[in-house]
Amino acid sequence: MKAYITNITYVLPEHIETNPQNRLTKKTGIIRRHICTDEETASDLAYKAAEKLFSEGVDRNNIDFLILCTQSPDYYLPTTACILQDRLQLSTDCGAFDFNLGCSGYIYGLSIAKGLIESGQAQNILLLTAETYSKHINNKDNTVLPIFGDAATATLVSGYNEHKSGLDGFIFGTNGSGYDNLIVPVGGMRQMFGKTEISKEIDQFNNYRTNLNLYMNGSAISDFALEVVPETIEKILLKTNLKRVDIDYFVFHQANKFMLEYLQMKCYLQDYPYWNDVQEYGNTVSCSIPIALVDMLEANKEKDIKKVLSIGFGVGLSWGGCIINMEKWCK
Repeated sequence: MKAYITNITYVLPEHIETNPQNRLTKKTGIIRRHICTDEETASDLAYKAAEKLFSEGVDRNNIDFLILCTQSPDYYLPTTACILQDRLQLSTDCGAFDFNLGCSGYIYGLSIAKGLIESGQAQNILLLTAETYSKHINNKDNTVLPIFGDAATATLVSGYNEHKSGLDGFIFGTNGSGYDNLIVPVGGMRQMFGKTEISKEIDQFNNYRTNLNLYMNGSAISDFALEVVPETIEKILLKTNLKRVDIDYFVFHQANKFMLEYLQMKCYLQDYPYWNDVQEYGNTVSCSIPIALVDMLEANKEKDIKKVLSIGFGVGLSWGGCIINMEKWCK
């Protein structure tokens, strides 16, 4: 039994914010971002993405495991996946859990789904990603405000009796020493809300935030990505006995236009199909890769795309990559 992606859908909040036409927007390539309302949560978006998947022919009665990747859950407990199991009217025989990862989360989710299926523990897995990072961001902090957008995706991963793998060559990495380069300091058990003094910070560019808000050291994150992504590509290709020419498309985490262009150059991918499109969404964290996969296939309908090399990298610091075989995708 081998695990394959058979469908992906995504949804975006209706409210759209347009970035000012300035130097930063030109560099990041992010023109518009979809932002949740105050009442809208990650589970609301995940629910819509899953229902969209079901409306496209996926039978909810066949789902035997639900996995949700989010860093903006509805509650600290219970797990939001359990709430979604009930709301989506999935079988009570369905397993469900959340896991907390950011930009590498989709790759980790695919790996978990592969493990459950290929060890005989599940047959049809609903992998959801949902992020509302906008709720972590101070509206006066332009280091992060114009970059992040909200979204949710739904992926069906199913088992097939095949010899070749649908998901292969997984490589993972972690450097927790850089955990504080992308962080919301207050709110967990280390610095509890209500028991931690709220401090304010204004930087030299008049960006304002408190320790309740998202903080990002952009240069440190860029340096990290430029260090780990090139070597991760080489490890994946070595593990799968493939070369760059064997890959039909390279789809990385859609952080921003500038970083993706630099990665394309540093990874020697200038002459290969490479996805770089953040202008309508911004950085949607764990949702960025599945959104990019859908858009990439839509833009290349006339091409026979089978092998995709995908890498996620970011908050943690965490990264992961794999080869995705697209042959079972129900287009």
